Amino acid sequence: MAYRYLALLHPATGAQAPSIDEATHRLHPLRMQCHRPTTGCTLYASADTPVIVLPGQGLVLGHVFSRSGTPLTHARQFPPCPTPGDLRRHILDNCWGAYLIVQADPTHADRLTFQRDPEGGMPCLHRIADGSGFVASDVELPVRLGCYRRSIDWDAIGHRLLYPDIKTARTGLAGIRELFPGTRMDVQGGRTTLHAQWSPWDVINRQDPYASAREAADAVRAAVGMVTRAWAGVDRSILLELSGGLDSSVVGISLKDSAAAVACCTLVTPVPGADERRYASQVAALIGAPLDAQVMGLESVAHDFDVAPWTATPRVGMLQHATDAIMEQARHRHGATSFFSGGGGDTVFCYLTSAAPAVDAFRQRGAAQAIRAIRDLAGLHQCTVWKAGRLALRRQLRAPGPPCRPTDEFIAPARAPCAPDLHPWLELPGRALPGERERIFALAATQIYRESAPRAMRAHLRLPLLSQPVMEATLRAPSWMWIAGAQNRSLVRQAYADVLPQAILARRSKGSFTGYIGALHARHRPRLREFLLDGMLHAQGIVDGASLERCFEREPSPRDRSIGRILELCAVENWARHQS
Repeated sequence: MAYRYLALLHPATGAQAPSIDEATHRLHPLRMQCHRPTTGCTLYASADTPVIVLPGQGLVLGHVFSRSGTPLTHARQFPPCPTPGDLRRHILDNCWGAYLIVQADPTHADRLTFQRDPEGGMPCLHRIADGSGFVASDVELPVRLGCYRRSIDWDAIGHRLLYPDIKTARTGLAGIRELFPGTRMDVQGGRTTLHAQWSPWDVINRQDPYASAREAADAVRAAVGMVTRAWAGVDRSILLELSGGLDSSVVGISLKDSAAAVACCTLVTPVPGADERRYASQVAALIGAPLDAQVMGLESVAHDFDVAPWTATPRVGMLQHATDAIMEQARHRHGATSFFSGGGGDTVFCYLTSAAPAVDAFRQRGAAQAIRAIRDLAGLHQCTVWKAGRLALRRQLRAPGPPCRPTDEFIAPARAPCAPDLHPWLELPGRALPGERERIFALAATQIYRESAPRAMRAHLRLPLLSQPVMEATLRAPSWMWIAGAQNRSLVRQAYADVLPQAILARRSKGSFTGYIGALHARHRPRLREFLLDGMLHAQGIVDGASLERCFEREPSPRDRSIGRILELCAVENWARHQS
C-alpha cells in the first residue's frame, strides 16, 4: 500500500467526530498507528508509511533523502535547528523526497504547521474550520471515521471542465482542499494560512544558468540517476512502465545495475498507433529485465467503472482506468512493490513547440544566440529560417497572454466562464521570459498526473523526472539549450548518447493513443450518449444537451478533438455518480 495517514486537529470535526480511542479502534484494521506530534493533533499513519520523529521538532511522514541519495530515516541524521522553520528550510534546501512535515510551534502553543514536498509525492488533502478538522492522504479515511460525508462541489466541477489542465486547491468534494506541493499550511486558532515555500521560479531567479550544454547535460544525467537509484534502493522490486519514448527509456536505463529487481510493462492497442514493443524491448534488454506487453481491449473497457473510494477529484477516464487496471495486474504478476514511470518527462525536459526559446535566447544572450536558436527552430519544425525568425519576432513583440483559456465545448451557455483558480506557480515574477513561462505553466499542469493514476494509492508511483533535484537541474538550463542541434529535448539526448540505443535517441515523437481513443468512442458511442444526456452534469445545467445531441448525430473523424472531450465529460459524470 502507498502512503496513508490521517491527522485529526482537536477538537475534531463536527458532533459526529470520534474520540481518540474510538478513532484508534476504527483504524486498527487498516494497521494505522497512533502518533501525537503535539497536544493539538493526533496523527495516524499506516505501517507502510515511514514516520521520523524529531524530538521537539515534530515529525516527518514519508521518505526523505539527502542530495546524494542517502535515505534519512533517523532523527540523528538531521542537524539540530534553532526553530521549526529552520528545520523546514534545511529539508527544502538540502533534502528531497516524498514527505509531509508536521510541526507545532514552541512559541505559539496553538499553531500547527504542515509542509508538503515540492514534487507532490506525499498526498495531502485537508478540511479545516475554526482550527479543527483533518489533514489526510485521502478522503476515504475521514469518511470511514465519520469526520466527513461526501458532497459534490458543483462549482468546482464546472471549473474542472472549463479548465481541465489546471491543478487547483479545490477538489471535486465540498470543503475538501489539497495542499499544493512545496506549500506550507499554518493553522492557528481559527485561521489557516498558506505560504509557497518552493517554486520553479526560485530556481530560475536565484541560480545561475549552466555555462554550456555539456555542463547542463551532465547535471541532468547525474540528477536523474541519483533519484532513480535512491528510489530503487527503497522499493527493491519495481514495475517500470515503458512507453518506448525517450523519457521512460531514460528512467529505465537509470535502473540498470540498481539494487532493485525490475520488470517492464508496455501497452499495445488493437488499432495501429501505440505499439511500442520495438523500442521498449531494446531498453528492457539493456537493463536485463523481462518485458510484459499487454493488449488493451475495446469492448472490455467501460465508461461506468467503479471509482476508487479515495479519489477526491475526477481525473480518471476510460483510457486511464484501463491503463491502471493493466498496470496493477502486471505489478501483482511480477511481485513488484512500486511503479516507476517517465511521466512528466516532456515537460521537465522542456519540450516546447513555439518560438519562445529564440526570444529567450535574444533577451538572455543577444542577437548571435537568437540567430542560432532560430536556425535550430527552423530545423526542428522543418520550416524556413525566415518563417522561424518571423514567428520569433512576433512572439517578441506580443504582450504575454493569460496562462490558460477556458474550454467551453459542450458547456451550457448559461454557465458563464469563470476566472480560473490559478496555481501559485502561474503567478509570474517581473520580466519572466516567454519560454520560462511556457515550461513552468506546463510543469504546474503535470501535477494532475497522479490524480489520473489511482494505482498510486495501491502501491507507490515513483516519478523520478518530476523529483525536486531533477526539476532544479533542468530549470537551470535555458529553454534555447533544449533545442540545440534542431532536436527537442536536446540536452537529455546528449546526456544519454552513450547508453541509449540510437533508434530511441533519434525519435522525435512516440506512439499515440489517438486511434485507440477514437475506436473506444465508436464502439461505445450509443452508451456514452445515453450516459451523458441522462446524467448528473446535464441535470445540474453544466453541460449543454443540445450541443451534445448535435455532436452524437454526426459521424466524427477518427481524430476529431470532440472525441476526447466526450470521454472527459464521461469521466467526470462517472465520478459524480459514485459520490453518493
